[in-house]
Amino acid sequence: MPSTLDQPPSPVQLSRVGMPSDRTAREYRVINAIRADQPFTPYISPALETESTVLEMRKFSLNYGPKQALFDIDMKIPTGKVTALIGPSGCGKSTLLRSVNRLNDLIGGVSTRGSILLNGDDLYAHRVDVIDLRKRLGMVFQKPNPFPMSIFDNVVYPLRIDGERSRSVLEEACERSLRAAALWDEAKDRLKDSALGLSGGQQQRLCIARAIVADPEVLLLDEPCSALDPVATHKIEELILEISGRYTVLIVTHNMQQAARVSAYTAFMYLGRLVEYGPTREVFQTPHLPETEDYVTGRFG
Repeated sequence: MPSTLDQPPSPVQLSRVGMPSDRTAREYRVINAIRADQPFTPYISPALETESTVLEMRKFSLNYGPKQALFDIDMKIPTGKVTALIGPSGCGKSTLLRSVNRLNDLIGGVSTRGSILLNGDDLYAHRVDVIDLRKRLGMVFQKPNPFPMSIFDNVVYPLRIDGERSRSVLEEACERSLRAAALWDEAKDRLKDSALGLSGGQQQRLCIARAIVADPEVLLLDEPCSALDPVATHKIEELILEISGRYTVLIVTHNMQQAARVSAYTAFMYLGRLVEYGPTREVFQTPHLPETEDYVTGRFG
């Protein structure tokens, strides 16, 4: 079970975004260097060196035409843990997440440098089949996006497009994934019904079931609770904690408390750069950089 905070930051702390920092601007060494486009060294906790790695970014940069969005990202994503990407809007966290399954390729004018390795395979090598790559990665977006078909057909869709035709295999996979997504008891008597009839929270859990049915090497979650109410959000967070260990999860979230609750590791990004990366407990309770401390407590951002 991944590490979480015993006492996550309070709502009072987290409501202070936009308030001036108590620190002087001179103390923001890394942020000042980023703003001045000067070289700097992000802080990466030594704890990451003890972890096995499923996903690794090496000096990864990305441009949208002439505009650079990611700058020399060096990150190792631990196997079987939840890693959260946090930072102000526009900091590049969703761009980085979508770079893993190459969704940014669909945008005209995108260019990349450096590499992203998935279990040692360079995802941007010329020989890579992007369709095959995406079969190795599960993806869940901000808003639930069930297909206009039955619950059963939604869940097993990835297996069918990969050529699986055995009804017994599909039924077993459907039940296994719905159970893993904590949706089986609510959906087992409705498998032939349209997935569009589920509630928003149920639809998002269905999308997670669909994303894990083919046992992906990494599950990518792009603000999966941003369109949900607090009750549905709580269920999704419980689900993330439940499936961690079985799956490596990389999640983008704007919610500091959510990052504190569900992740084992947290990476703080700013203007396309990695600023600080380490165990979630350290990032929230004893951060190495003053700008990280001020961001997670709401005094900067």
